[in-house]
Amino acid sequence: MNGTLPVPDKPLNVLVTKTLTLPDVSAEDEEMIRQAAGPDAVITIVDSPKEGVGHAAEADVILGITPKWLFEAAPKLKWVHATASGVDMFMYEEFIRSNVLLTGEKGLVGGHLADTAFGLLLALTRRIKTAIELGPEGWTLENREMMRFSEVELEGLTMGIVGFGGTGRHLARRAVAFGMKVRAIDAFSVPASDGVEKVEGMEALDDLIAVSDVLAVGLPLTEETRAMCDYQFFQAMKPTAIFLNVTRGEIIDGAGLEQALQEGIIGGAALDVAPIEPLPADSPLWSFDNCVMTPHTAGASQHRGRRNLERFCRNLVALREGHELEGIVDKTAGF
Repeated sequence: MNGTLPVPDKPLNVLVTKTLTLPDVSAEDEEMIRQAAGPDAVITIVDSPKEGVGHAAEADVILGITPKWLFEAAPKLKWVHATASGVDMFMYEEFIRSNVLLTGEKGLVGGHLADTAFGLLLALTRRIKTAIELGPEGWTLENREMMRFSEVELEGLTMGIVGFGGTGRHLARRAVAFGMKVRAIDAFSVPASDGVEKVEGMEALDDLIAVSDVLAVGLPLTEETRAMCDYQFFQAMKPTAIFLNVTRGEIIDGAGLEQALQEGIIGGAALDVAPIEPLPADSPLWSFDNCVMTPHTAGASQHRGRRNLERFCRNLVALREGHELEGIVDKTAGF
């Protein structure tokens, strides 16, 4: 996909909307944006996308989230840089059909997601979740033996990664450090790295599911991936295998995962995302000993906002100089 835009023939008008992943824009940050945007650029910073509506009419560029109602208020808009790794919220027809370019954090957020993924994985395999829940009762002979006799070492196990983007690569790097074997597939031809010798195509999915001891799904949310992890998907996994997902919860068919855990056809689930968010208090997923969850918090990092802001500023310079922008999103594919 072409990631260049015509070089602006007038000073840029840039609208910055604060969001969950860009909660603050310091004076230093504003100056960095101003320098990148060029002489006489107009920089407007607001506390939310809602507050951006009154400033959107003249905006050439938006940094932040752009719901349909903000997009409709910005007739001169040429480019949006998203402050979110998942971009499914942009995939409404009017935006997809427009000539507005979309860039974002693609490839920047994998590290902290993978950190949480391994925290969740270890909480299951090393019975950390069980020990925390037992508290003082964990020291009884019965409970100590139960945990010791059921703990699993990661070394030598196979991690299968479905979707070898930024998160997948960081997962592979950590898996190799734990002595795991790693196998990865992707819908696109992407380079191998981080311990993966060859990235296979999606035609290898069935085999990957069957051989993985830990199956990590790191796919974007599209119409093709929505609810793809259903009961039949889990049925094809090893009965001892752990399903791992820290990217998009809607990829999971909730009823299918609940049934798989209830029937014991998989070894467990480690999730930072859920089929429905927030996950209702009466969801059966809360009740399984072999299901460990965090409330969609893996995306947090003290470095995240700055990394993306620096990319945005590099892109502002690239726009003014007629170069290709970083982090291009294919609006047709949805990622």
